[in-house]
Amino acid sequence: MESDDRPPPLKGVVIITLPPPDNPSLGKTITAFTVSDPALPSIAHTPQTHSPEPRNHLPVHLPHNPAIRFSLRRLLLGNPRAILGFLGISLFAFILYSSVFSSALRELRGREDEDGPRSFIFPLLPKSGNGAVSGGDVELKLGRFVGFESHRRIAEAIGGGLTDARGSKLNKLAASKNNMADSSTVLPVRGNVYPDGLYYTYMLVGSPPRRYHVDMDTGSDLTWIQCDAPCTSCGKGANPLYKPKSSKILPPKDSLCKEVQRTQTTGYCPTCRQCDYEIEYADHSSSMGVLARDELHLRAANGSLAKLNVVFGCAYDQQGLLLNTLAKTDGILGLSRSPVSLPSQLASLGVINNVVGHCLTSDTIGGGYMFLGDDFVPNRGMSWIPMLNSPSVNFYHSNIVRMKYGSSPLSFGQQDGEVGRVVFDSGSSYTYFTKQAYSHLVALLEEVLDSGLVQDASDHTLPICWRSELPLRSVKDVKHFFKTITLQFGSRWWILSTKLHIPPEGYLIISNKGNVCLGILDGSEVLNGSTTVIGDISLRGKLVVYNNVNERIGWAHSDCIKPQRYKTPLFST
Repeated sequence: MESDDRPPPLKGVVIITLPPPDNPSLGKTITAFTVSDPALPSIAHTPQTHSPEPRNHLPVHLPHNPAIRFSLRRLLLGNPRAILGFLGISLFAFILYSSVFSSALRELRGREDEDGPRSFIFPLLPKSGNGAVSGGDVELKLGRFVGFESHRRIAEAIGGGLTDARGSKLNKLAASKNNMADSSTVLPVRGNVYPDGLYYTYMLVGSPPRRYHVDMDTGSDLTWIQCDAPCTSCGKGANPLYKPKSSKILPPKDSLCKEVQRTQTTGYCPTCRQCDYEIEYADHSSSMGVLARDELHLRAANGSLAKLNVVFGCAYDQQGLLLNTLAKTDGILGLSRSPVSLPSQLASLGVINNVVGHCLTSDTIGGGYMFLGDDFVPNRGMSWIPMLNSPSVNFYHSNIVRMKYGSSPLSFGQQDGEVGRVVFDSGSSYTYFTKQAYSHLVALLEEVLDSGLVQDASDHTLPICWRSELPLRSVKDVKHFFKTITLQFGSRWWILSTKLHIPPEGYLIISNKGNVCLGILDGSEVLNGSTTVIGDISLRGKLVVYNNVNERIGWAHSDCIKPQRYKTPLFST
């Protein structure tokens, strides 16, 4: 009869609610409760005397009902099957929670390396929006530091006034390297050229770390995120504004502050109470703010964690088209050659070799990956060109000797015997030719009218669009009407030179009207009109590497699905 006196077995239930796919920052909800005999009190019927907790709180709280605690204890002490069931449910919930919570950091992190971490990979994530030229919302960064207005500073805005960190020694970049010398990082990439017009990744900043989405930009020096300082003009953003502490604001005496202000028209300000900056981009948008230093959390390709103090911009005033692109991002990830760029800072810490790479898929769905460090550079199959070394320009640029559309030459505006300049810029959605090369290309493209395509002036997605008899679904439907564009580097001898081939998929898009549009634009007003800018549209389907150690730029064809690590030395000369 003793067994008959026992209450019926209880069942443990764990409910895990995942965040919506379009907004993972909302977090997850984990709820654990028990279901007992109707005669016993249950959580569902327990009177609540306190407000329910937000759904995005992660901790699992034990029930406060004493009857339920008693029933649970009797269950565990008197029923072996119930014990196993309860442990099984708990283990399953823990594994699922752990895997979901850490997936954003561990995705595509590469193979484990017995010798320690060697690579860091960042994800590029999609941005909603439209990159149409008609609205003027086209990514074209290539930022430069300019002067700032003294009356727009925020010296009294944070913590009662910004100072020189009140004597704090902030001249060391690293707080903790976590034994990550000579390492790299890799994370997955998502995004597309059209209609999103942007590729971005995320950073984990602060303590506790918070996620911020940043536009991947090899044409920008400074990494910055929008911050509440307070914010004079900020976009909607993907995440809450970064809230700096006064101790995190960079003092003017810091070497990186001197580096940033050295290139501004107003020059270095040693008497200022903080380090102000202002950046103007090629699309005439701008960002103004103050430099800060805070913890950046990185996970290496083999899973090791690093917590590093890095300098970035606390941006409180954005103007121009930049505000439109901030609908799903919080700022910009500066990847140039500048000492203040993120890869340069990590290299100065000895964390990575100063190498940056990205690989954007060629399909319309988009995606790929980006990495910092040299572990993901192939040992063979790369085409390399020398990187121009200019003390005043931090772009990734090189000389170009010839351009062709098919077999027809394109003049890029130089005199006979002279060379042109080309910049590789992941912050630009489209490719920009010099006025002469663009005019020649447009004239040569008139031949596609013989194939049945008709120019459609009513489609304002891009300056030149053609319609077919039926709406087009893919560039593959019309690629045979177009030819490959070839950029020739190094030697004027065709056999000895290095060539970058841009197939029709590398300069055409399909608009939402079903037309095919030219993704090469007139660069008359870009970099004085004398430079060709290779943007994302022409970098897709290629692994592109910027090797600041050996000062060269390289590329190789790739599906950009998953990065591959290489253990042998990569940069032998």
